Amino acid sequence: DLQGRHKILQVHARGKPLAEGINLLSVARRTPGFTGADLANVLNEAALLTARSNQKLITNVSLDEAIDRVIAGPQRRTRLMSEKEKLITAEGGHALVAAALPGTDPVHKVTILPRGRALGYTMVLPDEDKYSQTRSEMLDKLAYMLGGRAAEEMVFHDPTTGAGNDIDKATALARAMVTQYGMTERLGAIKLGDDNSEPFLGRDIGHTRNYSEDVAAIIDEETKNFLTAAHQEAFDILEENRDVLDNLVLVSTVCNADDSSDT
Repeated sequence: DLQGRHKILQVHARGKPLAEGINLLSVARRTPGFTGADLANVLNEAALLTARSNQKLITNVSLDEAIDRVIAGPQRRTRLMSEKEKLITAEGGHALVAAALPGTDPVHKVTILPRGRALGYTMVLPDEDKYSQTRSEMLDKLAYMLGGRAAEEMVFHDPTTGAGNDIDKATALARAMVTQYGMTERLGAIKLGDDNSEPFLGRDIGHTRNYSEDVAAIIDEETKNFLTAAHQEAFDILEENRDVLDNLVLVSTVCNADDSSDT
């Protein structure tokens, strides 16, 4: 939880030259879901970045970069951004949809600078630790995930492969809503599928079907219904805010939550 992360950061910060004004509680708020090892990596990475830039004190800039590196990897500065405008549009789509829906976490950063395997990403972080999600929150999350694809279709009428990871995660969430969390009226509150697989006995790794072909078809249909509705909701939101989406090509390649709310 938040206090636990704060205490872990305090332990790993001992002996490190932190600049005046560094608030470790604020860092803890920006790192939900981080393990103790992740938090140690953040501070160690921030110390390395500080040394490489010939500075003596760890600043918020170094900590922010360190968090990004732990989440998504280092920036790939040598990678040419040949389709910068499309990336801005896609990430802007995520950010606009997330900002418009009440069930999504607040947007903290939008960037089109490549990191790790990602060409760009939108960072949403909860204001407090969450241990469960409502159906409406998960539906909003689906729309946020598909915001990039909807933006590409709206602006360029030619979607790219960049949304592949978003579609993969959205599909997994929608299927879990159907098979694990019982969030469809058609199937009701029932767990479908068995995760106790036996791969050496020829069963699927991580999942074993314990339902009929007819039920499997319903699962596919309900999953598609969730995704179709989420995609349409994202498209409608972007259509209502098309002027904002178009203006995003004029902003910098990185936008933080601390920047002007007008961007």
